[in-house]
Amino acid sequence: MHSPIVSPLPGMAFPFNTSTKKKKFHNPLESCRQVNMGKRFVSIWFPCLLTDWLCIRRPPLKDCAFVFTAPIHGRIIITACNLLATNQGIQIGMPLADARALVHKIEVFDDKPDRSLKLLKGLAEWCIRYTPFVAIDLPDGILLDATGCTHLWDSEENYLNQISNRLRDLGYTAKLAIADTIGTSWAVARFANQENIVPPRKQYYALLPLPPLALRLEQNVIERLNKLGLQKIERFIQMPRSVLRRRFGENLLNRIGQAMGDEPEVFKPIIVVPEYEERLPCLEPIRTATAIEIAIKKLLEQLCIRLKNEGMGLRKAELKGFRIDGKVIHTAIGTNLSSNDPVHLFKLFALNIDKLAPGLGIELFTLSANNIEPVIQEQEKLWLSKSDLQNPSLVALLDRVAGKVGQAAIRRFLPQAQYWPERAIKKADALSEISNLPWHNPLGRPIHLLHQPENIQVSAPIPDYPPLVFIYKGKRHIIKKADGPERLERSWWLEEGEHRDYYIVEDDQGCRYWLFRAGHYSAENSRWFIHGFFA
Repeated sequence: MHSPIVSPLPGMAFPFNTSTKKKKFHNPLESCRQVNMGKRFVSIWFPCLLTDWLCIRRPPLKDCAFVFTAPIHGRIIITACNLLATNQGIQIGMPLADARALVHKIEVFDDKPDRSLKLLKGLAEWCIRYTPFVAIDLPDGILLDATGCTHLWDSEENYLNQISNRLRDLGYTAKLAIADTIGTSWAVARFANQENIVPPRKQYYALLPLPPLALRLEQNVIERLNKLGLQKIERFIQMPRSVLRRRFGENLLNRIGQAMGDEPEVFKPIIVVPEYEERLPCLEPIRTATAIEIAIKKLLEQLCIRLKNEGMGLRKAELKGFRIDGKVIHTAIGTNLSSNDPVHLFKLFALNIDKLAPGLGIELFTLSANNIEPVIQEQEKLWLSKSDLQNPSLVALLDRVAGKVGQAAIRRFLPQAQYWPERAIKKADALSEISNLPWHNPLGRPIHLLHQPENIQVSAPIPDYPPLVFIYKGKRHIIKKADGPERLERSWWLEEGEHRDYYIVEDDQGCRYWLFRAGHYSAENSRWFIHGFFA
């Protein structure tokens, strides 16, 4: 039996005897074998996030030292500083007065509490071109779930180089790392010297030479580890779990478990990816309308195959194009009935292709079905053809018209059980919506109703008689024929107000109108309105 190795903690030794019961000790290598090796996470660290952002907006600041400050507990504290200021001894957390003592000519800018969050959110949205799952890692990082994405750039090395080079071209300094777990990628990106790609199942060996701060521990735990001489993770990672828990708390074990893959870690993407979404990366930036059409057709074919296999069709779809300059262009379509026909859907997108501005080029397309519904396949009758609203030709026509003039321009109404004319109809939500009530018009109501009745001037002989003349929009109408009145009472349980006495009148030109008087007749104050027109 081997002699024990003396532990840096008093009264504790770690035996190498493999016959020791496993439940008493933490075995990191076993954790590496149990972690889901299909997952790969990328951590992006921006060590100079705020200062890089300001240099992009104001290039002359690249050649001078400057800092960001914020009031904390009654003192002005430095919250960020650029590289020139750091090289002269200025550090984050230092009072501004001490910084001015070190550097007399230093530029000072006010920091805002939510500025870093806004910057990271914008950068995270930009990173969606590399993976659909992107999360913000406050205060200065971004996390990417790169599972199944790196092969599109041939290798993980090319994947990281592509992101790093593009961020550098934008003006940001960034360090990247990829590993099986979020904890390991975070640690390597911030504390490893050169290697930024952790091979699968090798996170244990990548963590060994790193300091305890790489495990995202509290400051008091870091200080206790340093006092005991545990300046590297390799000095304590194999110690018994009971000892680590007793001396440093449960959080240390949780952080080790997250880095190894034993403990789950929450990943909250900034955008929840729709269930039905297709992505198309481009080998070269796309700038022509023909290339955009080809991309849309390919995306629709892939999406419609999924929808058809599940008996579903889309009602709303959105196309996004990620340009190389960081901007995102998008267009959307809608259908009256759920559809999974790629030819018909492409015709709807084709109406908006000329509105897309590719700029210097589009490097990624995404197509998402935001609203889907089941597609009901009805059996065709050989001796009859569809002539109602379910006719596919009519549906396709309405979709194309909506693509040109807008969906709001096409409206369909259904009857509603109300006596008051304004409430007797309702707008249908979909072309397929049906009503159990029939269209009921026993008294010959007008086809064209005004949204709101409009005032008219009327000459009426005696009460309950139709008017002889009325003036509407400055035009005088002499009435030759009239029928009425038809009295309609308000729904007293909904609102209060006067009743209406409706008349159907015909003028000397043969045009018919629907007029009403509000309330009872009054020689001094009778109010008349026009409410509709007959064909």
